[in-house]
Amino acid sequence: MADLAATLICPSSALVDGGDGVRFATPRGEAFVVRYRSQVRAYLNLCRHRPMPLDMNDSRFFSLDGHHLVCSTHGAHFRADNGLCVLGPCPGQKLEPVTVIERDGSVWLVAD
Repeated sequence: MADLAATLICPSSALVDGGDGVRFATPRGEAFVVRYRSQVRAYLNLCRHRPMPLDMNDSRFFSLDGHHLVCSTHGAHFRADNGLCVLGPCPGQKLEPVTVIERDGSVWLVAD
């Protein structure tokens, strides 16, 4: 990690495909990281419909089928791979991505 300014978020093993996420702090606000189709994805934890966290403070972000990120308050469904809202009150809007990398068995927040 000597070539990057990065902060440890969690061990890679903490993220199961389509499972619970891990919440973490960034300079831009609270964010979360999940694993989807073997890739880590991270977004600010704010629904695009209203500025409220997607989860209910329980790190559960995925729909029951494990394919969409869901706002627990408004029911908006976002694609896990790019954050695009495909169902609910804010179609076409996107979750704000956060840059993370997975390396050496850990997930890291990369300084913007």
